[in-house]
Amino acid sequence: MVQINLPDNSKVRKGKYYKDKTGSKNLRKVNVYRWDPSTGENPRIDTYEVDMDNCPSKVLDVLNKIKNEIDPTLTYRRSCAHGVCGSCAMNMGGKNGLACTTPHSEINGDIDIYPLPHLKVKKDLIGDLDGLYKQYQSIEPWLKSNSKSETKEIIQSKEDRAKLDGAYECIMCACCSTSCPSYWWNGDKYLGPAVLLQAYRWIVDSRDEEREARLKKVADELKLYRCHTILNCTSACPKGLNPAKAIAEIKKMLATANI
Repeated sequence: MVQINLPDNSKVRKGKYYKDKTGSKNLRKVNVYRWDPSTGENPRIDTYEVDMDNCPSKVLDVLNKIKNEIDPTLTYRRSCAHGVCGSCAMNMGGKNGLACTTPHSEINGDIDIYPLPHLKVKKDLIGDLDGLYKQYQSIEPWLKSNSKSETKEIIQSKEDRAKLDGAYECIMCACCSTSCPSYWWNGDKYLGPAVLLQAYRWIVDSRDEEREARLKKVADELKLYRCHTILNCTSACPKGLNPAKAIAEIKKMLATANI
């Protein structure tokens, strides 16, 4: 069996235990990854006993309750609380998802909460998405038109508009990319399912006039072909999208196009 030796400062230690003070009979243990780079201390797992009788239904509600009533030092991202912004993406019960749309009732046993896997951690549950956003910028995610009639509406048929369904809904939460082993291993070069889904969205847009250039931009062994169709991305998407299918469609376009 392979033995992996981690640096001492990366080993996760047992953290603080916060016992319930409400006297509730309906408690759940919530184990949360904690790390503050300013302290120089190892990451740790803090455990909180949470009164579930006075807690709404989502994991984000649990985190808000901990921060508001038990431990104000807990740090995480959240914004809309409606599954639209993607801010609260994290790993809960071993699965990536949005804390604001994930019911805590669907997690058996203790509720284990970690940042998205294989990202550098800024603090506690906040992963560093700078690399992902730079990759997103690299595909130039905006409409490109060389037409002289730029001030006029660009007409699109219903059939062409339908091709965007399943792609434009992506909220760039990174749940899919951070569930992908290929992205874990080659995240500096492989664009990953989230960015490639966005690339596909512009490649198939009938109003865009740079389809060939966009295909050439992603036609790279590491940018595109590190995808091995593991399908973790599709399973992880909280919006029910299929990044793996979009990547397969790009590969098909490149195989059949005369580029």
